[in-house]
Amino acid sequence: MAVPLELGDIQGIVARGYSTLKSASFLLLAVDDPAAARPALGRLALRATNGRAEPSETALNLAFTSEGMRCLGLETADLTGFSQEFVSGMAEANRSRLLGDVGENAPRHWRWGGPDTPPVHALVLLYARDERLLERLESQVRQDVLADGALTEVARLGTAELTDREPFGFRDGISQPLIEGLSKAPAGDGAVKAGEFVLGYTNEYGLLTDRPLLPSSDDPAGLLPRVPGGGEADFGRNGSYLVLRQLHQDVEGFRRYLEDATRRPDGDPDPEAQGALAARMMGRWPSGAPLVHAPRHDDPNLASDNDFGYFATDPDGLSCPLGAHIRRANPRDSLDPDPGSARSIAIGQRHRILRRGRAYGQADTGSGAPESGLHFLCLNANLSRQFEFIQHTWLNNPHFNGLYDGPDPVVAPRQNHRSTFTVQARPVRTRYRDLPRFVTVQGGAYFFLPGCRALRYLCE
Repeated sequence: MAVPLELGDIQGIVARGYSTLKSASFLLLAVDDPAAARPALGRLALRATNGRAEPSETALNLAFTSEGMRCLGLETADLTGFSQEFVSGMAEANRSRLLGDVGENAPRHWRWGGPDTPPVHALVLLYARDERLLERLESQVRQDVLADGALTEVARLGTAELTDREPFGFRDGISQPLIEGLSKAPAGDGAVKAGEFVLGYTNEYGLLTDRPLLPSSDDPAGLLPRVPGGGEADFGRNGSYLVLRQLHQDVEGFRRYLEDATRRPDGDPDPEAQGALAARMMGRWPSGAPLVHAPRHDDPNLASDNDFGYFATDPDGLSCPLGAHIRRANPRDSLDPDPGSARSIAIGQRHRILRRGRAYGQADTGSGAPESGLHFLCLNANLSRQFEFIQHTWLNNPHFNGLYDGPDPVVAPRQNHRSTFTVQARPVRTRYRDLPRFVTVQGGAYFFLPGCRALRYLCE
């Protein structure tokens, strides 16, 4: 039986998507004076939104990098339970190679979070019903934490008004995992264990993911929950690891490629072929209809369809290409060693992430706005097994699903221009060669999103 989630101690961004809060911004802060920064951040911690209910006006959540926690007095490197990926950081050289952050994606080119940019210690996530309320909330936060000079604002990541579309024009946010213990999760099969996203709960292996614990003597005031039987102060309980990456999307370049790759023999553009190729690269039509159920034409009636697998209905990729983006990001029932089985689905459940990203710039307006993109934000309990595994083994892998030189056609980096996208068909497949890069990383960091009690402990 699932242990009830302590929603009052879980920051709201984990349990709630804030879908009614259409405006958002993310403030990246650096600690200049640790002694003064703690009470300043403590004022924010008291205002942190928990997961009990969907807020109607505004929401505020707070997370920290490993270096930020050290600045506030918590030695993450010496504390057993914090993941090595978090401690070393996203911009560490080995991590960059694993994630494909090389070449133009390398951290030395980033706007923030890289080795040559100011350090990022804290992330303040702000959400509001409209821009007017967001401006007021930002002003209050700046007054609380920046007025006395204890912290510096490194960057403000603004977002576009929330819609159901990402900048390339496709419906987004359809395939979110249902989490056991939340109201939307079904009573039976289909929900992912809460421990895959929130520390202190059972994960898909039936275990507790490693989390940071403190000697009880480090918490004499009893702010933190205690580990049953052990007595340690549980700093990690109800926390999660947060991934933030600023991804610039070359909307105009994407459209140019589609037009050039599908020109008729007489040289004229073929809009219908352009739309079909884009859908095959993504695995869904712009409405959200999956190619598995709508292989030939878009069908808005299937816009929210997420009830499908691949092995039983499309094992050879004749409807949805084997290398399509959504087929990589969530392979569903097609994973070895036993595709089509419950075991295959269970393996996939161990590599899910909870996405909470927001687009920035102008979305699908036809203007090709140069600053269009996505502030990719996801939550997971194990950075290596979840976010990094998806990025390295599924999205960036040119040999995914038996392919030869085909990384993700939409989001993967291009270390050379020889990557290929293959559309399976009978009797002859079609191969699109020399795909350019459509997405460029412009900043990123790993954060720890503490539970509300741990948040207050850290700041006090």
